[in-house]
Amino acid sequence: MSAWPTIDEAAFHGPAGEFVLRTEPHSEAHPMALLAQFLVAFGCACGRGAHYQVEADRHYTNQFVVLVGPTATGRKGSSWGHVRRLLADADSAFARCLVGGLSSGEGLIAQVRDPADEHDGQAPSDKRRLVVEPEFAQTLKVLAREGNTLSAIVRQAWDGEPLQTIVRNDPLRATGASIGIVAHITRDELLRYLTATELANGFANRFLLIAVKRSKLLPFGGALDGDRFTEVRDAIRLALRFAQQHRPITFDDDARERWIDTYEQLSTARPGLAGAATARAEAHTVRLALIYALLDLSERIRSEHLDAALALWRYSAASARWIFGDALGDPTADELWSAAKERPAGLTRTEVSELFSRNKKRREIERALSVLEDAGRLRRETRHADRGRAAEVWIPVLAPTA
Repeated sequence: MSAWPTIDEAAFHGPAGEFVLRTEPHSEAHPMALLAQFLVAFGCACGRGAHYQVEADRHYTNQFVVLVGPTATGRKGSSWGHVRRLLADADSAFARCLVGGLSSGEGLIAQVRDPADEHDGQAPSDKRRLVVEPEFAQTLKVLAREGNTLSAIVRQAWDGEPLQTIVRNDPLRATGASIGIVAHITRDELLRYLTATELANGFANRFLLIAVKRSKLLPFGGALDGDRFTEVRDAIRLALRFAQQHRPITFDDDARERWIDTYEQLSTARPGLAGAATARAEAHTVRLALIYALLDLSERIRSEHLDAALALWRYSAASARWIFGDALGDPTADELWSAAKERPAGLTRTEVSELFSRNKKRREIERALSVLEDAGRLRRETRHADRGRAAEVWIPVLAPTA
C-alpha cells in the first residue's frame, strides 16, 4: 500500500481555507474532508453561471468527491455536517437542493427535469442539486445491475450535458442542471465494489478521491461558535452572487504561463488502477482553480488559485495511490508483479512458470508479461550462461526509495 497522502497548505486558500482554519481545531474531522466537501458544495451552489471554456467545452463549477476512510473513525459524516450548516446559512434556498439516494439515472433526472409542457407547474425551477450519499457502496452495487442507467447519467451530469435517457416511451430530459455529488465510503468497500468497467468508462475518474481519517480526539466534542463563521458566511454570500452571473473566467498572464508548464504533466497517462482513477487531472484542476477564483470574487484565475487547485489535486492523486497501490487490475499481471518486486535480480521464464505452479497457459503468461512491460514495471534482458545458452530474464523496474 502506498503512503498516506501529505497535505500542502497551499490548498487552504481564501474563504475555503478560512472555513477549514476556523473549524478544524474544534472538530475530529480531517481537514481535507472539510475542504473538499466545502469546495464541491460551493461549486454546486454556483449553478450554471461563471465558467471556464476550452475549445468547444465549458467547465462549470460542479464537482464530485468521494471521501475514503474508516467507517466510524473517519469522521466523514461530522465533516459534512459543518459544511452543510455553513452553506445553509449562506444560501437557504440551496439547503433545499440537498438530496440523497443515487439509485437510478431516471431518478436523478427527475430531480432537475424540464417541464413536460407549458402547463407543467411541478417541474423544479431551481436546477441545482447536491447529492449526498453517505453509503456510496450501495450506489456502486446499483451500477452493477443490468440495464441501470445511473453511470451514464452521472457522467453526463459531471460533463454539464443535457440529461436524458431513451429507454422510456416518455423520456425525461433535463437541461441547465448543476449537479454535485458528495459521497462517503471505506477503502475496503471501494476496492470490493468499484468494477473495472466503471474505472474504464470514466465514471470513477469524474470523482475526486480524498483519503480521510480522524484528525484528533475530542472526547467532549468541539466548542464551535456560530459567530466564528460570520465573516466566512458573508464572503460566501458575496461569492455566490458573483459566481451566479453568466460570464467566462480566464487565466491571467502569470497563471496562463504556469498552466502551460503544468498541463503536460497533468495530461500524462499513468498505468494501473490509480492511473485510471486520476485520468481527468487537468479537468479537475481547472474546475478547482475556477472555484477558488470565484470565492475570491476574481474574474481571472490567478497563480494562487491554480496553486491551491494543484495542491488539492496532488492530495487526491496521492489518495488514489493509497487506495489502489500499484495494482493494474489484471489478476495474473498483479500476482506476477508482486513476486517480481521481491526479486530485484529478476525472474527467468522458468521461474515465472513455476510461480503459477505451471497452471497458467503460456499465452496467458505472455500476455501478463506484456502488460507489465507496457506499464514500465518489467524490462526484458537476455543473459548468457557459462555454456553459451541464453536465458530470458524479467527485471522489475523499481521506484527509488529516497
